[in-house]
Amino acid sequence: MRSSGIGGYRPAPTFSKVTGVNEVYRRFPGLMLAAALATVATALAVAVPLAGAPVLALACGTILGGRVARSDRFGPGLDWARQHLLGVAIVLMGLGLPLDAVLTVGRETAVVLLGTLGVAAVTAVVVGRLLALHRESTVLIAAGSAICGASAIAAATAVLKPDRERVAYALGTIFVFNIAAVLVYPPLGRLLGMSERAFGLWAGTAVNDTSSVLAAGIAFGPAAASFAVIVKLVRSLMIVPLCLGLHLSARRAAPSAPRAPLWRSVPLFVVLFVAASIVAGLGVLPAGWTDRLTGLSSWLVAAVLAAIGTSLTWRRLRAAGPRPLLFGAVLAVTLAASALVLQYATGWR
Repeated sequence: MRSSGIGGYRPAPTFSKVTGVNEVYRRFPGLMLAAALATVATALAVAVPLAGAPVLALACGTILGGRVARSDRFGPGLDWARQHLLGVAIVLMGLGLPLDAVLTVGRETAVVLLGTLGVAAVTAVVVGRLLALHRESTVLIAAGSAICGASAIAAATAVLKPDRERVAYALGTIFVFNIAAVLVYPPLGRLLGMSERAFGLWAGTAVNDTSSVLAAGIAFGPAAASFAVIVKLVRSLMIVPLCLGLHLSARRAAPSAPRAPLWRSVPLFVVLFVAASIVAGLGVLPAGWTDRLTGLSSWLVAAVLAAIGTSLTWRRLRAAGPRPLLFGAVLAVTLAASALVLQYATGWR
């Protein structure tokens, strides 16, 4: 007769351990598929800089089709990627935003950046209601347009948990105006006689995705490109108040729900995002790590969007109609015009 766990007897694995191993086994194929699609999209983004890796990953996943997401082989891992990887990606993004450098540029450009964001917020509320858009679509497209494209949409998605179709349409809208900005901004900036720093501020403030900001800046000049990217990084910090605002708005929308302390309503990834930005500013990371971690963040966002793409169908996207695209167009024009007005009013020419 065997003893009960003493004298060398090893009890059988518990149910929780077996379940954990089984879950890893079930999720592995889907996670590897998301990773593969993210890697392909990242390589394509190098060859086609007009479109960032996240948008290309979404397209790759959508082309692959919803049948894959519904399969027993890939479905569990793709579901897990959609639910858990965004927060990690957002925290890693903070390691590419040194808080001290960002705040220095922020002080110089605060009037333009904050004024443009205020105009965009008012426009989003008014136009969203006029077009009768769903709140989730309004928030996602407005966040992507006014803050930082796919990264802001990813952050809002982590808080709102919106329908996948709305996430996809928001990213598609951002993609359209990314391309338009790269083609239109440089010749228009030259027509207006802008200096390179002034153009960098304009592109960094009004163009939504980092890849397009960089492409537009390079087309105008090297100084414009470097300053545009710094301004864009400052804009990216608005992810923090965005997530806090969405959480507090959800609390107000459900007053009868149990109320947790205010500090508990702050998403953990927001706190870690700020902490990562502080760490980046301290200079404690080894040389070269920042770029690698920022690249990993972009790759993780691409993996999440690839997983989202596999669950979509073109029929569902067409069902959204033209209103979100029109909403994105109004926001793009409003951002460009308001940024120019504020720049000229504050002496940036």
